Amino acid sequence: MIRSNSLKYQQNGAGFSPAALYASHKNLVEAEIQRFVPEGYPVSLYQPIRYALTAGGKRIRPVLVLLATEAVGGTTARALPAAVAMELLHTFTLIHDDIIDRADLRRGHPTIHVKWNTNTALLAGDALIALAYKSLLKTATPRLPEIASVFTKALSEVCEGQASDTEFEERMRVSFDDYISMISKKTGAFIVASLWIGALIGNGSDDEIAALRRYGEALGRAFQLQDDLLDITGSETSLGKPVGADLLEGKKTAPLIMALKRACGKEKDLLQSIVRRGKAYPREISRVKRLYEKLGVLKDIQHIIDESVREANSELLFLHESNARRTLRWLAETLARRTC
Repeated sequence: MIRSNSLKYQQNGAGFSPAALYASHKNLVEAEIQRFVPEGYPVSLYQPIRYALTAGGKRIRPVLVLLATEAVGGTTARALPAAVAMELLHTFTLIHDDIIDRADLRRGHPTIHVKWNTNTALLAGDALIALAYKSLLKTATPRLPEIASVFTKALSEVCEGQASDTEFEERMRVSFDDYISMISKKTGAFIVASLWIGALIGNGSDDEIAALRRYGEALGRAFQLQDDLLDITGSETSLGKPVGADLLEGKKTAPLIMALKRACGKEKDLLQSIVRRGKAYPREISRVKRLYEKLGVLKDIQHIIDESVREANSELLFLHESNARRTLRWLAETLARRTC
């Protein structure tokens, strides 16, 4: 959940609220998605797509497109088709991830392959890629070939990241550096691309584009590590899925990787047995959480998150002061403290 933390920013002029600007941009994206995505035939294709797109979500990536465009002096109207394209492409990855992970719930609602079937989910995901490119190509800018290249590169990297994540499930040992490299693609690629594309649409300078890309790299790292923490420290109500879902699905996330390196004796035996069998049992989740706390894993990962947020926000100093820049700073700090 993204909660308002905008009071300390009001001194920047006329009661400005980053939370309000974020909400305004999110509403623009929601309205454009509703307008753009067809409701027509075949119903078996478009009904699941609309279901996936209306199941909730923070719309972080499309809002980042709009904010990056504004941060370098561009307009949101010109960036809106690309913003929608990023959300459509992101939704495709969620649908296919849920199939791979055999997940029953997404944001508290049945996943498409559960509500319908796997074939329907696969087709819906494939169609979203086409719709994403259709929206992207409506972007009115002479830099469209460059933008399309960034968009395609990000799609390729996300697939590579997902493949690495899947491979990690079969490996007994995964280093923390390997994990960070994987999430830089699986999670970070679309975040970086959103900022990069927005800066291109706004015709930002090379320095501005590079700074926003670096901001995105640090933000993506912080975002995924916070997801890893929430999986074990959150509640089923706020997460919309069981606590410890990553462990139940056999995923090697940052806490598990760090704990495996630190644990010894019976504690290490427990973690290794989870890795060998490819999943944790529900009864083991609370025990693993206590072990993470004992080993200092959760505290140290939170430190990495905080450092990543500071790194991200330091890059914003390369941009001119603006409400968009203020909102990017607020967003990094807020995402690192979210509860779902």
